[in-house]
Amino acid sequence: MNAQVELNLALLLFLPWFLVLGVLFCVFPRQPRGARRVLYDMASLALAVAAFVLSIHWAQQSADPGHGRMWAQILATATGYGVFLAVLGMAFALRGRMLQPPRR
Repeated sequence: MNAQVELNLALLLFLPWFLVLGVLFCVFPRQPRGARRVLYDMASLALAVAAFVLSIHWAQQSADPGHGRMWAQILATATGYGVFLAVLGMAFALRGRMLQPPRR
């Protein structure tokens, strides 16, 4: 297998699921919907994917080669998915607070 494909295999396999989660993240809750919300959602998704990529690369470098080549992929996939969900969950929790209109 191509080394670049092997390094990013978890990303390639998770892209369809990340698309589904990203659409759900952007759609719910339905209101308020404005330019700030769209910008926040896109930045959150970009941060979640970047954190995913960094974590899978870290996990592949940290995996013990004594357990076989497949272990690096398993560890990278599990770690990356957890990091993606953690970032998206925090963004979802903070979105309501971040996008509230300023109090007078």
